[in-house]
Amino acid sequence: MSDPRRRGGHAGPGRAGGNFARRKRSTTVGAGSVGVTVADWLAALDRRAELRAKAGLTRRLLPRAAGDAVVDLAGNDYLGLAAHPEVTAAAARALSAYGLGATGSRLVRGSTDAHHALEDALADWLGADRALVFSSGYLANLAAVRALAQPRTLLVSDAHNHASLIDGCRISGAQTVVTPHADVAAVAAALAAAPGRPAVVVTESVFSVDGDLAPLARLHAVAREHGALLLVDDAHALGVTGPAGAGGVAAAGLAGQPDVVVTATLSKALGGAGGVVAGPAEFVRHVIETGRTFIFDTALPPAVAAGVHAAVGLARVGDDLRAELAERAALAVRRLTAAGLTVSEPDGAVVSVTAPGPEAATAWAADCRDRGVAVGCFRPPSTPDSRSRLRLTIGAGVPRRDFERALETIVECAP
Repeated sequence: MSDPRRRGGHAGPGRAGGNFARRKRSTTVGAGSVGVTVADWLAALDRRAELRAKAGLTRRLLPRAAGDAVVDLAGNDYLGLAAHPEVTAAAARALSAYGLGATGSRLVRGSTDAHHALEDALADWLGADRALVFSSGYLANLAAVRALAQPRTLLVSDAHNHASLIDGCRISGAQTVVTPHADVAAVAAALAAAPGRPAVVVTESVFSVDGDLAPLARLHAVAREHGALLLVDDAHALGVTGPAGAGGVAAAGLAGQPDVVVTATLSKALGGAGGVVAGPAEFVRHVIETGRTFIFDTALPPAVAAGVHAAVGLARVGDDLRAELAERAALAVRRLTAAGLTVSEPDGAVVSVTAPGPEAATAWAADCRDRGVAVGCFRPPSTPDSRSRLRLTIGAGVPRRDFERALETIVECAP
């Protein structure tokens, strides 16, 4: 079937609608003779899409029906709490009490009892002075990096950091040095090269690409030696590692340190949505008063905040679930390695499997999907080292029999 955009579009019934669409597409964008037509602009977008398709980088939205039968090794519901009865019941009560949305930003009308109760619970769990909830983990990271970057600040960022941390460094306007992945010596060298300057070491705890754990204790020691702060995105560790699931920072013995700021999403092990920034009370106050992605964003819906609060309580006593995750991750590594595949050694619940290239990764993931197994498909530019991967996220909520069958499917569909 031909693309209607290439025929000038169709704005409504009859000939007039089509003529209107064609007139609009010939409109010049820009001033004078240097402008381009809308048709030129759209054609350029089509050419870019064709180039992405040739490189195996096309991305498509795949709608998921409620209760589908796919074995989920792609979503981030690590502890299986998204549909836990206590979580959904708490969300339902708040939905009835507050309505669908927060109706405003946190500083206007968006702060509810549900938000403040969640923040208190998160601060206690993380061992921080104070916690602040955002509508997404992405926005939390943007706010944290920008708030830490003062005039002359040097940001030292790990090469495998998540896009939200990378974007935070970019929009902060601060000088950023990208160091090789998990290379403490490189971080020390970058800090030593800028004596007397304020600096922040920026890292994930469990990295989202390969599931490996950053050397947080050594990074903190180097940062403290040079008078730098440490910012840790605990998104893939919160609920999965550490005492009572308090995350990678707590596991490294750094919870509550005054020179450590922690961020995390609430959409992974906690099964909800939103993000959090936690740290010294003075820093959180600074974010509230200056953070643009906090001040100007509509608050997280109260029902989600209440559901996540219930999930925090369950996660804190979920040692059996964490043990199951660790056992399944080890099983996945054994089975896939035995089949001749190149597999990461996970420190959390993320296992990556190397694919020959982006097109092979896409086909591999599609074949698995056709056989009832959903897996993540990571390709450049989403990967920091130009390698394509299948990313498996281990979930305790997936029945064990289905999980083992899914591993067999991945092997059978391998290119």
